[in-house]
Amino acid sequence: MSDRDLIGYADQPPDIVWPNGARLAVSVVVNFEEGAEIQVGDGDPTSERVGEVLSVVPECRRDQGQEQIFAYGTRVGLWRFLKALKDTQTPATFYMCGRAVERSPQLARAIVEAGHEAACHGWLWRPNADFPDALTERVDLKRATDAIQTATGQRPLGFFCRGSESDWSREILADAGYFYTSNAFDDDLPYLDESGLIVVPYNLDTNDMKFFHPNGFTRSGEFVEYIRDAVVQLLAEAKSGKSSTLSIGLHLRITGRPARFRAVTEILEYLASLEGQIWRARRIDIARHFAAGFPVATTSLIQQ
Repeated sequence: MSDRDLIGYADQPPDIVWPNGARLAVSVVVNFEEGAEIQVGDGDPTSERVGEVLSVVPECRRDQGQEQIFAYGTRVGLWRFLKALKDTQTPATFYMCGRAVERSPQLARAIVEAGHEAACHGWLWRPNADFPDALTERVDLKRATDAIQTATGQRPLGFFCRGSESDWSREILADAGYFYTSNAFDDDLPYLDESGLIVVPYNLDTNDMKFFHPNGFTRSGEFVEYIRDAVVQLLAEAKSGKSSTLSIGLHLRITGRPARFRAVTEILEYLASLEGQIWRARRIDIARHFAAGFPVATTSLIQQ
């Protein structure tokens, strides 16, 4: 049986006050994956099937339709995001896949020059859980890290991969000098992993990927309303002294589309209107603030 922590902080969460006095930190995350998705045309064995429609192209055949769906994100969507983030003065973290950055370094550079964080999203948009061994994963991580640093001049300190990490991912990340990982869906607050990494949890429910899921959103207003509900609930808890974080996950090719971008605009404007009640922050800043205030934090404060 695996050694899972099902307790966490329980009823003794740390008393965290974010730098501006708020108890809710909100992290806007934009995923830069376009060009790093699995594609036969790029030499991969199969092509990504999740997109605007389920691909009907036979396995092992080049899927130019899927390639174009992804390309929309960098050709058009990125520029909508950068403008909206600037207009609302929203700091963001961009999860960058190494192959995507290597193919479009000028785009990655524009993101960092706008003041946003470059975090590593692996070399390809794939789950680390499917690496056959630690050495292969270690090589993949270095390749992605180097590509991001070369393109942007910023050494990534945060990491998130599609799906799940492998059993050895966190040890590899710590050895490579990473500061935090976000492959965690199990808490509202950061915590310290035994690897030495800070874990900054990520939310999959407040994520635009649900536009592509059968149990998800169909109209932009549904996404906006869902985000508002999450913020309202966490602000209500903040009044009683409970601290938390909330991530909002976005993708260039998904909410970069006009109809869905209405949701992005409304969400960013809504968050900006709450300045002082919430702290809008990059994930590296959340990790650093947590580490500075709770250097000996543990994943569980209850001793069994």
